[in-house]
Amino acid sequence: MSIDYSEKIPNNVDLAGDRKLQRALESWQPNFLNWWKTMGPALPTEDVYLRTAVDVGREGWAHFGHVAMEEYRWGVFLAERNHDRRIAFGERRGEPVWQQVPGEYRADLQRLIVIQGDTEPASVEQQRRLGETAPSLYDLRNLFQVNVEEGRHLWAMVYLLHAYFGRTGRTEAEALLQRNSGDLDSPRMLGAFNEETPDWLSFFMFTYFTDRDGKYQLGSLKESAFDPLSRTCEFMLKEEAHHMFVGTTGVDRVVARTAELTREHDSEDIAAHGGIPLDVIQKYINFHYSVSLDLFGSERSTNAANYFTAGLKGRWQEERRDDDHTLTEDAAEVAVVRDGAITTDEVSALLALNHDLRSEYVKDCQSGMKRWNRILERAGMDRRLSLPHVGFNRQVGEFAGHNVTPAGDLVGADAWNAKRDAWLPTEADKAHVRSLMRPVYEPGKIASWVSPPNTGINNKPIDYEYVHLP
Repeated sequence: MSIDYSEKIPNNVDLAGDRKLQRALESWQPNFLNWWKTMGPALPTEDVYLRTAVDVGREGWAHFGHVAMEEYRWGVFLAERNHDRRIAFGERRGEPVWQQVPGEYRADLQRLIVIQGDTEPASVEQQRRLGETAPSLYDLRNLFQVNVEEGRHLWAMVYLLHAYFGRTGRTEAEALLQRNSGDLDSPRMLGAFNEETPDWLSFFMFTYFTDRDGKYQLGSLKESAFDPLSRTCEFMLKEEAHHMFVGTTGVDRVVARTAELTREHDSEDIAAHGGIPLDVIQKYINFHYSVSLDLFGSERSTNAANYFTAGLKGRWQEERRDDDHTLTEDAAEVAVVRDGAITTDEVSALLALNHDLRSEYVKDCQSGMKRWNRILERAGMDRRLSLPHVGFNRQVGEFAGHNVTPAGDLVGADAWNAKRDAWLPTEADKAHVRSLMRPVYEPGKIASWVSPPNTGINNKPIDYEYVHLP
């Protein structure tokens, strides 16, 4: 399913065959371009070496080349349709998937699409000024690649709203451009997407932890009985993988440089030497991981149960699960706080679906800890990085309102506040990290607080001129 770039809106959904829909999206397009101009990347560029989707197949799906950012061709791309696909879970398991929205599920499906759609432009807004402090042209290009693909993911959700939800869908599509990250009057819908991303350590943590949440949310929506949503999310996951690569390898490089400076100066106090101390890296992990856990919602959720039973949103890799895919007789254990202690409750597996998805995410996040600790081990350091307890610093779910240490101990508010600065980034920590954020725009050069990448992009050398600046 190749993508036609001769169209005003590149697509592989035959927009030309639906003139009403085409006109509606073409009327939304100027608003999107205005949003990109005002809320997208703030750093002016001549062009950027970007990846552009040209096909939705598994091989040769993208083209690389220098593109002027304002001329990037955002469009609507869905994975190929499987005409034999059947609903894999819930009470309608085994029935053909839906090509149109069933009336009884219209409101729920629209809400799921709007929430997902709201996260896409939010991250662009959060990251808009990072180009001004990029540690290298390689990193600057990766930032812009993430940004343009988040913009395209917004297009993917807007297409669904316009194509399948009528007037209310068009209204919601407009609202996606009216909310802004951190705006006091009209903020983004989810808390993590109203947090600042003021520095590149935060950006690497965001693309590791928060974009990884996106992976699992998209993965569960990919299972949906609403086939256009499933096909949309399947293709988005292909692009999302690069965003997590940026985060994973970015933290790799920060940890490696921290280890190098620690060894060179025989001290973990490397702030004065232009590095980010390991304690600060751990605090950033604690913060971004805990904020991202909140995105999964409450551990016990009737909404999640209803979505599953109806076939709207499945589990991660649903068809690989070895059960009946209805869960009406199954149970699960979730952590709760009771009588001043953390314990567990047995609940219906249907009510624990958010917990199930979050558990998959937690296991995946552990892979980063293993990577980063191998770097420390190879550098001869005894210190190790770790994920805090899932109850630490939580604002949503069973642990909201409770004071849980990174080790998983339940303590009083005074005890927690007394140790807060040892667990979460302080203003002094943030100020130090910001002080290191000086731009490096010379090809092949890199900031002193991060190690160079191991390889370039698309087989290009590291000193390739990935971004041309005015």
